Amino acid sequence: MPRFLYSLLLYCLLPFTPLKLLWRGIKQPEYREHWAERYGFYQEQIDKPVIWLHCVSLGETRAAVPLINELLSHYPQHQILLTHATPTGREAGLQAFGDKVMRCYLPYDVPCAVGRFLGHYKPVLGLLMETELWFNLIAGCKQRDIPILLVNARLSQKSARGYANVTRLVGEGLRNLTAIAAQTEQDAERLQNLGAQNISVIGNIKFDVQPPADAAEKGEALRTLLGKNRPVFLAASTREGEEEAILSAVAAARVPNLLTVIVPRHPQRFDEVGIMLTKRGAKFVRRSNLADQSVEGNTEFVLGDSMGEMFSYYAACDVAFIGGSLQPLGGQNLIEASAMSKPVLIGPHTFNFELATEMAIAAGAAWRVHNTDDLASAIKRLLTDPEKRSNMSLAALHFSASAGGACQRIVGLVAEHIKPA
Repeated sequence: MPRFLYSLLLYCLLPFTPLKLLWRGIKQPEYREHWAERYGFYQEQIDKPVIWLHCVSLGETRAAVPLINELLSHYPQHQILLTHATPTGREAGLQAFGDKVMRCYLPYDVPCAVGRFLGHYKPVLGLLMETELWFNLIAGCKQRDIPILLVNARLSQKSARGYANVTRLVGEGLRNLTAIAAQTEQDAERLQNLGAQNISVIGNIKFDVQPPADAAEKGEALRTLLGKNRPVFLAASTREGEEEAILSAVAAARVPNLLTVIVPRHPQRFDEVGIMLTKRGAKFVRRSNLADQSVEGNTEFVLGDSMGEMFSYYAACDVAFIGGSLQPLGGQNLIEASAMSKPVLIGPHTFNFELATEMAIAAGAAWRVHNTDDLASAIKRLLTDPEKRSNMSLAALHFSASAGGACQRIVGLVAEHIKPA
């Protein structure tokens, strides 16, 4: 597919995008805000040269926090701009940095909207996170001589096979990138096979994640509410179709006095999971209703319907399961749980964090489960075997500190290509 056909297809779809935003806004009203930005219209006034970083959603924004801190430290004379595609990503950026950085939505990848975005902000350098390949955006940067880097780049075998069906379009986009910083040698090889050039392997910036300074304190306060004398199992960042399996596993584990905390990955699913728990007849309370009141002894579940507390949830639990991995969705980040020294359970589908997962398992920090029965057995074993749990906790802490430095290497790459302020 040549790029003009790609652009034509997007222009044909563009009239339907307001309907999509309205539809998504039913469950998440924030989608009905800042519409103009999605079409390349912006109001902010800029008085500094802009370094722009695209973090599509919540996970990428959280992962980019240490990198953004490094950029703020090294380039105080520049304005850092974060672009997002989802309201949760935008909110995460606001919570993490407040007014230290600017935020907006990246426009749809049609030439006119891309041109307005680049013309308004005039970035001196752009960074795309992971696999965010927007071909008109990349071409627009190339035409305007704006260096654009793909950083923390990863490409699964499945994605590589999909991109191979549009080799001409993908190859042009990859060659138009100024440089690529891949997570692993395997990612670099897959990208190179599709036509990428100027690739270096820098590791995964998610290993550089640092818990907030007050994470342990807030976790201790949360654990007091949950109950210090009862076992706590956390199902973190769960996706659709996983909560039912988790409830079944918890029931099969038969751990006395167990409290299970379920934190759905997407806020728009909080009510959906609450309805599911109600239909199951489960005794549960919402995190948002806890305030300073302790969980009652007969409560079986806590629905984690709060934002920005994931490190506190990890700090407050005894064992953590990482969602997105029981279903074929690639899994979520297990490094945050490891950084809080928690034993990690992970499902069979971890292609989003393939190397990190294998490293964690090899280090004894994570335990892979393949189905609901496996999950039930692992929950029971870890919550009834303090020595096993303690050994995994120590291994998790060592693992999380073992492969840092990717952010520093990316900052070095930025220094090679950034234009003087």
